[in-house]
Amino acid sequence: MADQRALEAIARIERAIARIERAAASPTRPEPDPGQERLRAAHEALREKVAGAIGRLDRLIEQAEV
Repeated sequence: MADQRALEAIARIERAIARIERAAASPTRPEPDPGQERLRAAHEALREKVAGAIGRLDRLIEQAEV
């Protein structure tokens, strides 16, 4: 019984090593996706717009408190 468990553990380790070797051999970064870049640019534009709106709201609140 213990021998069987040891053999199964060794088999799992060998499979894990094979997965690690495949991952190490594959490219580290996929080709850039043009859709992803457009999404990133849209996100940044929206982020700037929201930051501006929050800044205006902050100024309005400060003026109202004076």
